[in-house]
Amino acid sequence: MNRDLSLEHIIRKSSLTENAPLLILLHGYGSDENDLFSFANELPKELFIISVKAPYPMQPHGNAWYAINFDAEKGKWSDNEQAILSRDLIAKFIGEAIETYPVNKDSVSLLGFSQGCILSYAVALTYPEKIKNIVALSGYVNPDIFPKPIQKEDYAHLDFYCSHGSVDQVIPVDWARQNAPYLSKLNIKHKYSEFPVGHGVAPQNFYELKEWLSARI
Repeated sequence: MNRDLSLEHIIRKSSLTENAPLLILLHGYGSDENDLFSFANELPKELFIISVKAPYPMQPHGNAWYAINFDAEKGKWSDNEQAILSRDLIAKFIGEAIETYPVNKDSVSLLGFSQGCILSYAVALTYPEKIKNIVALSGYVNPDIFPKPIQKEDYAHLDFYCSHGSVDQVIPVDWARQNAPYLSKLNIKHKYSEFPVGHGVAPQNFYELKEWLSARI
């Protein structure tokens, strides 16, 4: 665990000694940096992989990128102010990682699951100059944490792989089905896939995202 940068994280080094493509893993609500790190050994060896721990501790364990509150009047609602703080913290962390590790600043990919996926969209659309590829798993577009106004011309280089479980009981698939039309409106390259699972990553989903990522690094 490295604590020197602004977010705690664990790494898997690249087979390259310099200029490695960088992949940053952003876990979901109530999880931690070890969760998605289980993917690391299955991904291309040339990737320098950093799995990041979200900044807000939860009880009794786990972390969150922002609070999700349950309110009798509002129902379930997200703390967008906290989400924006995490969005900016991730962007800052990317800069620190590029300074600290032997990686290529022009080949930075994000892989986010659930809350980490929602943040991946936000980071890419707010700081497009920092990002190249985005793997967006089991999440949705939340325009409330994007910049205003959105400048389409900044996004020509971005490429998204988006997937969702068709029987997801945590984030409804109908929410995820809005992702592709939103990206299309901004002329952003993307692929959207659904798999017959709940809130998780099916083996065939992992195989497809691995192939997609391998073709882009």
